[in-house]
Amino acid sequence: MVIAGIFFFLFGMVIGSFLNVCITRIPEDISIVTPGSRCPKCGTAIKFYDNVPVFAWLWLRGKCRACGAPISVMYPLVELATGLLFVAAFFEYGVTQGTVKWLFFTCLIIVLTITDLRVRLLPDLMTWPGFAAGLVFSTIVPPNEGFARTLSWRLLHQPLQPNVAGLIDGILGAAFGGFLLWGLATGYKLVRKREGMGMGDVKMMVMIGAFLGLRGTFWTILLGSLLGSVIGLSVVVALYLGGWQRKLAERGSQRGLGTVSALRWAIASQYQLPLGTFLGIGALAFVYLGPMFEGIIDWRFLALRGIWR
Repeated sequence: MVIAGIFFFLFGMVIGSFLNVCITRIPEDISIVTPGSRCPKCGTAIKFYDNVPVFAWLWLRGKCRACGAPISVMYPLVELATGLLFVAAFFEYGVTQGTVKWLFFTCLIIVLTITDLRVRLLPDLMTWPGFAAGLVFSTIVPPNEGFARTLSWRLLHQPLQPNVAGLIDGILGAAFGGFLLWGLATGYKLVRKREGMGMGDVKMMVMIGAFLGLRGTFWTILLGSLLGSVIGLSVVVALYLGGWQRKLAERGSQRGLGTVSALRWAIASQYQLPLGTFLGIGALAFVYLGPMFEGIIDWRFLALRGIWR
């Protein structure tokens, strides 16, 4: 088990290096195959011994060997996170078809999450093929305790074939996630008269639903929204307390637009974090920690039933 875990970790870091290529090149519409890795500052090709995941960044001290330009810490962090998630998948699902499904899903989520955080973009090149792959994987490896199987028992009084139930779960999850976010985005725009959510978030949720099914989609939206709200509010408060855009607020106050304090809060509250990043984190949390969250909810539900009795 230890040897296998080390193998998954090293393999995950290698895959993480490739994910870094996807993260930086796909938004720029550059091939992820050619040219080879090179410094974005001076264009010098990176030698193979300077391209070792995580460790190369450490021995180069985060700088290009040729020109000394800084190399973003994003690269080793993505490689390390991918390696750790690969290990988590191995210990959670073993060496099974399910492991292949969740490793593929994890790679998609990492690319989308970091890309949205960096450039506020969720590329169609990832979401639509990911949606198709999600339906295929759900057919081969159906979601556990899928809604379609329960529904067939209630309505038809007979079980569906596992692959059929998995496909239906994937379709239901994609429809639920996509239409829910599309409805929220449309409602926000009607009320606030401005965009609050891009269609990229909707497409990403369609992809996630195809992999996770209805139940997993619900949990992803719940966890992602909760995490986004907490972190978003914390960022707004930190920006306000840190004096962000103070000079702009002072100029506005001089023109009679309000007090400096009120204007600073209004400016800080307009700062937006990428929803796709938090949806991605919520999806990964469900894949690797889902039983823990559902156990908490089940415990509270049973406790409430005991109280009411």
